[in-house]
Amino acid sequence: MALKAKHLLFLFIILSIFSSCETEDNDDDNEHTSEEVVRFEREGSSILKGVKVPAGKSIYFASGIVANPKDETKPEGDRERFGNTYEQSVSTLKRIADYLGEEGLGLEDVVAMKVYVAPDPENDNKPDFDGWFKAYAEFFATEENPNKVARSTIGVFTLVNPNMFIEVEVRAVYK
Repeated sequence: MALKAKHLLFLFIILSIFSSCETEDNDDDNEHTSEEVVRFEREGSSILKGVKVPAGKSIYFASGIVANPKDETKPEGDRERFGNTYEQSVSTLKRIADYLGEEGLGLEDVVAMKVYVAPDPENDNKPDFDGWFKAYAEFFATEENPNKVARSTIGVFTLVNPNMFIEVEVRAVYK
C-alpha cells in the first residue's frame, strides 16, 4: 500500500511540474499582445473585407443601439419623434460614440458592425439603405476617422418600435 501511495505522489509531482511548464509556455504566447489590429481593405469600398484582432486584445461588444428621439415633444407613434432613416442613423452613430467614450474608446476603435435597416413607409415601405450609407460615410473613412469596419447591413421586416428604422451593433478593440 505504501508503494502505491509513493507512486501516486510521484505522479502528482510530475504532473505539477508539467503544469507549471505549460503555464510558462502560455505566458510566452502573451508576448504577441502588442500586435496591432489588422484591417483588410476592400479596394474601392467603404467597408473592409475583414479584421484580425490579435490574441490578448480586449473587445467591447455593444448591443443593438437605436436613435435618441429627434423631437421629444412629438408623441409616441409619431414619425417625427425619431425622424427618417438618415436622421436616426446619425443619432445612433453619435450615441454609439458616446457609449464608446465611456469606455475610453472612439469610433476609430470600431472593427465590426451589424446594421439592421427596417422599411420606411415614406420609402415605398423599403429599407432606406442610402440614408444609412450616407450617415455611415460621415463617421467612417473620413479625414477625422480614416478607419473602415467589417460590416453587414441587413434589411429586416421591422424593429421593435415600428417608427425606428435603424439598429446597430458594434465591436470595438481596446488599444
